[in-house]
Amino acid sequence: MRRSRVLAVAAIAVAVVIVGAGAVWFLRDGADPEDAAERYLAAWSGGDLAAMRALTAGAPADFEQRLTRTRDELGVTAQRYTVASVGRPDGDEAGGSYSAELTLAGDRKWTYEGSLPLVRRDGEWLVRWSPRVVYPTLQEGQRLRASRAWSGRAAVLAADGSDLGASPSGSARQLAGPVGAASEEAAKKLGAPYRKGDPIGADGLQRQYERRLAGTPALAVQIVDERDEPVKTLQRFGGTEGRPVKTTIDPKAQAAAGKALAGVRKPASMVALRPATGEILAVANKPGGYNRALMGQYPPGSTFKVVTAAALVAGGVSPSTKVGCPATTAVGGRSFHNYQHEDFGTVPFREAFAHSCNTTFARLAVDRLGEKRLAQVAGQFGFNVPIIAGLPAVRAAFPDNRDDTAFASASFGQGRVLTSPLNMASVAAAAADGTWRSPLLVPAALASQAADAGGRRPEAPKRLEPAVEKALHALMPAVVSEGTASGVGFPAGTAGKTGTAEYGSGEDPPTHAWFIGYRKDVAFAVIVEGGGTGAEAAAPVAAKFLKALY
Repeated sequence: MRRSRVLAVAAIAVAVVIVGAGAVWFLRDGADPEDAAERYLAAWSGGDLAAMRALTAGAPADFEQRLTRTRDELGVTAQRYTVASVGRPDGDEAGGSYSAELTLAGDRKWTYEGSLPLVRRDGEWLVRWSPRVVYPTLQEGQRLRASRAWSGRAAVLAADGSDLGASPSGSARQLAGPVGAASEEAAKKLGAPYRKGDPIGADGLQRQYERRLAGTPALAVQIVDERDEPVKTLQRFGGTEGRPVKTTIDPKAQAAAGKALAGVRKPASMVALRPATGEILAVANKPGGYNRALMGQYPPGSTFKVVTAAALVAGGVSPSTKVGCPATTAVGGRSFHNYQHEDFGTVPFREAFAHSCNTTFARLAVDRLGEKRLAQVAGQFGFNVPIIAGLPAVRAAFPDNRDDTAFASASFGQGRVLTSPLNMASVAAAAADGTWRSPLLVPAALASQAADAGGRRPEAPKRLEPAVEKALHALMPAVVSEGTASGVGFPAGTAGKTGTAEYGSGEDPPTHAWFIGYRKDVAFAVIVEGGGTGAEAAAPVAAKFLKALY
């Protein structure tokens, strides 16, 4: 009984059931022409060329290369092939057709109906190869291609609408970035419709916003011959012009920053922000080539005391609180000292800040703050926070410390604390406005679309405690009026903080020179690599900037 049921099923598997005027085939895989057509088109839709070859009768030796070239030269980003019809077999042949929907660059849809001749070989139905399988009128020696005509490329603009790429400032042109011919690797990475030799952004904002600035080319889907000469145009699609990227760069501030760095002999950079918005007004690097303003990582030195002071004030210290500022102090067996071993005795906190007492901050951080609290406040000033500015920018780092000695060093910007001029300009901006804002080179919505942003939006603003804002407005002006930067000659109303950051090793390691500050509606940071003290090398640059700006 069981054997008879098996034989009955086997008989059904090769039977033909007549239904009206048509025939429905119940055959093993590959024996049904409609099944063969469906599997062939499913493989084509999925780009499985090996499966297509296995289902093709008479496939040429370069079968895979032909189909790959067709897809690449059309600039196909998605494809879907579906069975339109399969006729009743006539002996070992059957006619079929399919519907093709190809998505080309710029989300342009091209649809057509193609033919799908089927033949039976050794009991298996296959697609009989000819170029007409790819397109109905395609002949041997011909292929499909989408010719392209790029529309006008848009410009990267300064805040006033001028072309940043044509700015007299080399640093501004660096931000905009150059345009060059795409390598084969770059074109492949960008994908359709790009090809080798196309103009693309090679760096800077031109690269970050390539597709926005370039627009989409007009397309003409064509049949071309072996000499690449058009035989017939099958479909035309219009292109779109590129859209400009407007930055926050203020040409006047940019010129002032460049002028301020003109006389500096060592590598240096400067960033200026608008405190109320976080907008980047100027970015200057000397020499060019490397954007140290956004990507450089340096110990901030005593400029970090702005952050530590904010944490101390939030914990109850006021500008008038009496604190010790001895020449040296020991933490965990290590001796910390002030610049040139200065000893100011017991002084108001305002004076200790103004004279940049390392011993004061090391002692208070360990005794009154603790690492967890300082790390929390550092986060309110943008440390350990990703910077989504519109161009790649490193985040400021306040890492965990292994012991009190390391923490004491970190409290005045040494140890493993690292930051960039952009980060420190945002610290100065937070002190000025009472709110830390993620710095932006382009509008926030556009910044999240940058090539490196991955759709992430800039961090939300972080409001400082009112007492902290008030205290910083008392502490930072004192640095200029009576502290370490008192002899520089800043314009009235300037507030800031010097920094002398040790790097390297040895008994007397070299130092980077820092100055961060604000005046009116501008906050800024200056670094001179290996420049010595902040008061001697960086503060004069900041003073020149402010005098040129106002």
